[in-house]
Amino acid sequence: MKVLVIGGGAREHALCRSLSLDPDVTALHCAPGNAGIAEVARLHPVDALDGAAVAALAGELEADLVVIGPEAPLVAGVADAVRAAGIPCFGPSGEAAQLEGSKAFAKDVMAGAGVPTARSYVCTTPAEIDEALDAFGAPYVVKDDGLAAGKGVVVTSDLAEARAHALACERVVIEEYLDGPEVSLFAITDGTTVLPLQPAQDFKRALDGDLGPNTGGMGAYSPLPWADPKLVDEVLETVLQPTVDELRRRGTPFSGLLYAGLAITGRGVRVIEFNARFGDPETQVVLARLRTPLAAVLLGSANGTLDTLPPLAWREDAAVTVVVAAHNYPGTPRSGDPIEGLDEVAAEDGPQAYVLHAGTRREGDAVVSAGGRVLSVTATGSDLAQARERAYKALGRIRLDGSQHRTDIAEKAAEGS
Repeated sequence: MKVLVIGGGAREHALCRSLSLDPDVTALHCAPGNAGIAEVARLHPVDALDGAAVAALAGELEADLVVIGPEAPLVAGVADAVRAAGIPCFGPSGEAAQLEGSKAFAKDVMAGAGVPTARSYVCTTPAEIDEALDAFGAPYVVKDDGLAAGKGVVVTSDLAEARAHALACERVVIEEYLDGPEVSLFAITDGTTVLPLQPAQDFKRALDGDLGPNTGGMGAYSPLPWADPKLVDEVLETVLQPTVDELRRRGTPFSGLLYAGLAITGRGVRVIEFNARFGDPETQVVLARLRTPLAAVLLGSANGTLDTLPPLAWREDAAVTVVVAAHNYPGTPRSGDPIEGLDEVAAEDGPQAYVLHAGTRREGDAVVSAGGRVLSVTATGSDLAQARERAYKALGRIRLDGSQHRTDIAEKAAEGS
């Protein structure tokens, strides 16, 4: 099978790594890719938001499957262009991807499907914003209705900060605060059948102790030893399957990766948000634990044949990933700094620990930073404590001037607290 992956972040590197290990994959391509992905896939320049260009590239490569990683091309309808060219594509249509592209649309779908979520208001005027903030009180949860690269959400007890963020958005969703731990649960679907993956937990705040500004994610781990063993079945029954059924009922069937961000509250499971693609950094740990070869599952989603596949198989190992971010992230990050120590990780720690590239590029013989989140160091182990130890040991070999990372990823879970 010839596979083309669209994107160039750590999520796409994790996907390409898994696909490169799949014996059914005979040729692996990525566009535009990054310095790390180049080690496992052939890279091609392409505008990921240009559906015609992506479809043309897939045709030139005689791809049997196109996998679209990031949210922006999905919302832009790139999957539609690929399918219109007669090429199987993993990823929802532009219309169905509005589940991530518009939080107001997602709330409407959840209401129609009877999916439990936070009470909310959709606001477009200052008066509506003030009314919603007053109705819910602190802590305030303010979400830009559109895509914001994982940084459109503000959770704060500061009314002025909440109001300023809301006023900066063209349309905003203001909702009640959900208490309890957060869980990310992915599911692969063909629009009818839904295959849940293993749950993970990510760390959104920039600093240890869940302090600092929201980011796109600073690390993640899986499995969740503290979670109810029935959690996946419950979420499949009350969230994932009803959502897929509702979208199909509306005439906008969703095929691809459905990501549910959940809060385990005192009143039960509640949906915080939906995404229409694999999430970063959770993908790194979930795919590290997947034993089933990936390509056939993604193709089954694209072709509508998931019901014919055997159940997914999982490794007993735990996985932890820690993000290395550039200087000043999540503000305006510094780029162009050389990254050293990558070969040392491969030589000393692999395959139990490895580096997935996000914001990198190659300059001559050097790999340099080219984004906010630069690398993810992912490790597996017999339990979370061992996986965590291996991840941080490997991370210690990497040298990037001014870089930052959290030191407490999976710490409490590994300690059983």
